[in-house]
Amino acid sequence: MIKDNISLQPFNTFGVEANSKYFAEINSVEELIETLKLPNAQTDKLLFLGGGSNILLTKDFDGLAIKLSLKGIDEKIIDDNHVLVTAKAGENWHQFVMYCLSKNYGGLENLSLIPGNVGTSPMQNIGAYGTEIKDVFETCQVLNLETLEIETFDLEKCRFGYRDSIFKQEGKGKYVILEVSFRLTTKTHKVNVEYGAIKSELEHLGVDNPTIQDVSKAVINIRQSKLPDPKVTGNAGSFFKNPTIPLAQFENLKEKFNNIPGYPNGNFVKVPAGWLIEQTGWKGRQTGNVATNKLQALVIINATGKATGKEIFDFSTEIINSVKEKFGIELEREVNIM
Repeated sequence: MIKDNISLQPFNTFGVEANSKYFAEINSVEELIETLKLPNAQTDKLLFLGGGSNILLTKDFDGLAIKLSLKGIDEKIIDDNHVLVTAKAGENWHQFVMYCLSKNYGGLENLSLIPGNVGTSPMQNIGAYGTEIKDVFETCQVLNLETLEIETFDLEKCRFGYRDSIFKQEGKGKYVILEVSFRLTTKTHKVNVEYGAIKSELEHLGVDNPTIQDVSKAVINIRQSKLPDPKVTGNAGSFFKNPTIPLAQFENLKEKFNNIPGYPNGNFVKVPAGWLIEQTGWKGRQTGNVATNKLQALVIINATGKATGKEIFDFSTEIINSVKEKFGIELEREVNIM
């Protein structure tokens, strides 16, 4: 059922106010297809909403916003050490990770407490603490918005990159992800504790031989210690991508800023965006209703709860300009701007 002139404030984790001309909440694939056949869907622009954790609404939406609330989790044993777990797009991501850990399924533990829903996880190849979706991804089912037919995308077809996929490139606006399947381990788990912060937290917890549940607990503790809860303070997690620059450019910067951190990858180096932002004096800084988080400069917050999307966007532009002026590096926004 399509409703008129609905506020989207409850459906974005920044908590900014914006209205949609039309709105529908969808609970099944059949309902989605029927809705997309309606005149509103044929003539108006479409906006698909998941957990609302990777979107910044800078104005009212003059079209049809569709909230995907598809729910359900299925499992299929593959072999002695692997299970295929499929979750519908509307499942909360962290709750899904917790479900897998309760079954002792390994592979997603480093991605604990990431905000959002399962359906949006492949869009930007979500990642944290040395793990990305592509590492355990098997397939996803999508709806082709032009033909209204269901298609299956495998790892190769998704073309995952750093916070990137086909769904953010040429497939943007052409497909809706309905469900995602992950290949997880059931017995012999590959525990990933290479990330320094995880090692330190496990030591703090007194854990010498960590299980996948221990890793998840460490990740949750780390994230809670420095990232604001969007239910309390409006935010969308990391607002910017960590930039990757040519090795030669990094070496030139190293001569001027000898403490600049970098993670080499062939002829390129990934530089932490949080460090760049902090060096330009933006960490914990507030302008009007908007600020950067005091503990993690990568996170922009709706500090007063009254910020507009445009205020947040303009604030991020100032940060981008400051970093470019000082380091010659142009930060790229990770959130989708509407």
